[in-house]
Amino acid sequence: MKLFGSSGTRGVAIADLSPEFALRVAKAAGTVWETDRVAVARDTRTTGELLCNAAAAGIAAVGCDVDRLGEVPTPAVGRYCAVRETPCVLVTASHNPPEFNGIKLVGDDGVELQVDALERVENHVLGEEFDEADWRGAGQTTHIDGVNDAYVESVVDAVDRAAIADADLTVAVDPGHGAGSLTNPAIYRRLGCSVRTVNAQPDGRFPGRLPEPVPEHLGDLQRLVRSSDADLGIAHDGDADRAVFVDETGAYIEGDASLAALAADALSAGDAAVSAVNVSQRLVDVCEDVGADLELTPIGATNIITRVRELQAAGKRVPIAGEGNGGVFFPEYRLSRDGAYIAARFLELLADGRPASEVVVPYADYVNVRHNVSYDSDAELDRLLGAAEAYVREAAAEPNTTDGYRLDYGDAWVLVRPSGTEPKVRVYAEARSADRAEELADGVLAALEDAR
Repeated sequence: MKLFGSSGTRGVAIADLSPEFALRVAKAAGTVWETDRVAVARDTRTTGELLCNAAAAGIAAVGCDVDRLGEVPTPAVGRYCAVRETPCVLVTASHNPPEFNGIKLVGDDGVELQVDALERVENHVLGEEFDEADWRGAGQTTHIDGVNDAYVESVVDAVDRAAIADADLTVAVDPGHGAGSLTNPAIYRRLGCSVRTVNAQPDGRFPGRLPEPVPEHLGDLQRLVRSSDADLGIAHDGDADRAVFVDETGAYIEGDASLAALAADALSAGDAAVSAVNVSQRLVDVCEDVGADLELTPIGATNIITRVRELQAAGKRVPIAGEGNGGVFFPEYRLSRDGAYIAARFLELLADGRPASEVVVPYADYVNVRHNVSYDSDAELDRLLGAAEAYVREAAAEPNTTDGYRLDYGDAWVLVRPSGTEPKVRVYAEARSADRAEELADGVLAALEDAR
């Protein structure tokens, strides 16, 4: 796909992702979807309103009525779409920096469109093939209230509220000024937790921290956990479909470790888990221990969703899927990532009295490193990927080419691949020691830098 990457389409707002482009995507989606009503929603980014205005105009121009949901977390959109059987054009750039924005397309089942559906929409965008209405058939707009409140209720009702409340937990929450600011502190309070917050004012400039919940952005949360004696710190990305954690000591919990802990709780023998090609050995070990299958896909929510649906259609139970970036699916709840639900499931793990640090101890044996190499043109990207290919040809391991190049060494692995959402080549490595992981990553990075 040329327009839609591993999780929608994104770019610098107005400069790259323009209102005209949003209009065309919305007209194409309205043309492809067999419906008379489409929702439009956004996260807290400052350019969200103008892009939503363009998307709403495009939807109305092809004869569909428009439900304007306003500022809502991505999982709240998923719930609305599933309950109302209404698809949505969602304006969000998730974890990207403030200058970015993007578009995700959510089906009337509340799930992001699969690859084949996205390709149909993309073909209409590129071919400018739109079923435009005449003036008498233009769609009408309705502003919908209560979407966030209904979402809060749905998450609280979906987990073991009594067990969490009985544990008398104190939770520190950092929504990062994103859409989760509007819902998630309330969810944890409704679950019976004492809640402390930081960066919890919705603000599309993201003044307190950048939207991606990576360790270097979570100093405020770590300090809050320590100063408030919290049992757990929870951080979300800009659209609140991910959750990462800080333990009771203020230490960052690797996303791969929290995914493994959640998987160990969810999986049984004969089940399947789905993850991406950058899967950690931690999840591999959990699946082997419980007798579950592990299916790998290219990186990105769209690819994981597609594979989960294929397995479910074949009669396979898939209770958990996702990646080690905090984006976890619980397909039996909903086949979309939901940061508040992920965090609530982790709070259930603490309900037996174990501290967060103890919950993840079995999955702490590996060290992950990740580096990004930026590029400015397609020609530079080609040089970088050519260097990566040459590097793996000479490596003492057989490459897995599901998505980029992954080299498994038994005790460690390294992966190099182009990002699906940013102009970067990503290098991941994992090993039982930081030195070994950095050694593997540095080898690839040196080859990429030489290619410049």
